[in-house]
Amino acid sequence: MTVDRLIHVFAGSFILISLALGVQASPVFHSAWWLAFTAFIGANLLQFGFTNVCPLGWMLHKLGVPDAAPCAVK
Repeated sequence: MTVDRLIHVFAGSFILISLALGVQASPVFHSAWWLAFTAFIGANLLQFGFTNVCPLGWMLHKLGVPDAAPCAVK
C-alpha cells in the first residue's frame, strides 16, 4: 500500500465509524459529539486539497510507507 491509498483508507474508515457512533438511528449510537470528529476529518481533507499538507501522510512517510507504487511501463 502507498501513502495516498492509506490516507483514503484511514479517512473513509474514520468517517464511517464516527457516523455509526454519532447518528442516533445507528444501533451503536454513543454520542452526537462523534459527528464533530467527522467534521474534523472533512476539514482536514479540504485543507489537504488546497495545501497538499497532511499530518497522516507525514507520519506514514516517516514510518517508511512508500509514496507511490512502481509503474510497469512497456
